[in-house]
Amino acid sequence: MAVRIRLARGGRKKRPFYRIVVASSEAPRDGRFIERIGTYNPLPDTAEVKIDSDRLQYWLQQGAKPTDTVRNLIQKYGGQAVTEAS
Repeated sequence: MAVRIRLARGGRKKRPFYRIVVASSEAPRDGRFIERIGTYNPLPDTAEVKIDSDRLQYWLQQGAKPTDTVRNLIQKYGGQAVTEAS
């Protein structure tokens, strides 16, 4: 079972909100997931990204592969993104 760190879409039509989740690569996009490790809100002028850095590091060490989008979010928001999620 390959594990991925990816986005799960929420919110209503034309108002997206994403959860950053750890899920099996075979699970549906908005379906079953193992753990929620953060959020991403693209609507404000400066996108809001919150990631639990401890859990992110744990899952990366366990071999979870982030999707291209999640990898870009982590790189772009660097120190801001990798903070404790409330």
